[in-house]
Amino acid sequence: MTSMTHDGPRITGGVDTHGLTHHAAVIDSIGRHLADREFEATIRGYRYLLDWMRSHGDLVAVGVEGTGAYGAELARVLTAAGVTVFDVDRPDRKTRRMKGKSDPIDAYAAAMAVLSGRAAGIPKSRDGVVEAVRVLRLARRSAVKARTQAMNQIRGLLVSAPAMLREQVAGLDRAALIRTLARLRPGEDLSRPLAATRGSLRRLARRLQALDTEITELDAEIGPLVKQAAPQLLELFGVGPETAGQLLASAGDNPERMRSEAAFAHLAGVAPIPASSGRTHRHRLNRGGDRAANNALHTIVLTRMRFDERTRAYVERRTKEGLNKKDIMRCLKRFVAREVYRALTTTPTERITQTDLAPAA
Repeated sequence: MTSMTHDGPRITGGVDTHGLTHHAAVIDSIGRHLADREFEATIRGYRYLLDWMRSHGDLVAVGVEGTGAYGAELARVLTAAGVTVFDVDRPDRKTRRMKGKSDPIDAYAAAMAVLSGRAAGIPKSRDGVVEAVRVLRLARRSAVKARTQAMNQIRGLLVSAPAMLREQVAGLDRAALIRTLARLRPGEDLSRPLAATRGSLRRLARRLQALDTEITELDAEIGPLVKQAAPQLLELFGVGPETAGQLLASAGDNPERMRSEAAFAHLAGVAPIPASSGRTHRHRLNRGGDRAANNALHTIVLTRMRFDERTRAYVERRTKEGLNKKDIMRCLKRFVAREVYRALTTTPTERITQTDLAPAA
């Protein structure tokens, strides 16, 4: 560890985060390396890290890698102490090939990213209702995936099951099928394929019933929280608790960190990307950003294209102008992102008028 003594210089910190330890570094206002040190990833370690950084001068800001993972609690502690925290991306492979890879190198790189202005993203605060929605939705998403997997396995087993068993459940809808399979009696001799198949189908059906109950309970818990966090969002056409929950989780408890609706559009991957060349002037789909938020906007657009008269009229008009379906949906996603941003930042939805559909192109 190297160290220098300064009489109250303005310093910038950087932290390379890991599961058990964090490596911190500080630089001065012109980028000179002052010191680096490793700390435990515990509450006491976070406090030592903050005191150590402040011992080198006036701490202006800290860049933290992984504020949504290993650095989440550190970012909360630093923010609570009045320190400005910026989210820093990991160096790309090209930079690591050129400059090498170590914890001190990454910590100093995080500090330099803040000092140079390359890292300007404010991390999610993760300390409110939206964070509660996010963690509950994580359990729900896992349950939905497991339920789909169990249903696919049931159908796969029935394809190759003995004819006697297939005929017993033929023509039943999903609910009746699951109830029937959950009541099967395989018998004690599981060495016979028919008995083993019955036993497997009964376990899968009962697992699916348990998952149905779990998902229903989670929906009952998530719904009121989403309404509490952003009631204006649920008032938008085509926005339900599921899509609203995802958009809230993507925006975080502090949506004001996104300085404009364009910033939210970039976050959701719906900002149009120029794709012009020569005499061709057009934009293309943005394949970056938060893909889960993009999927939520896509779902809202599909709902509006089917049931919203204003959106259907817009689609018809743009189709006559020569736009294909992908480009029209790109425009609609951008428009919906504008509505969502205004709802998340508590701007009344009444301000959104029909004329706003034109700038979305």
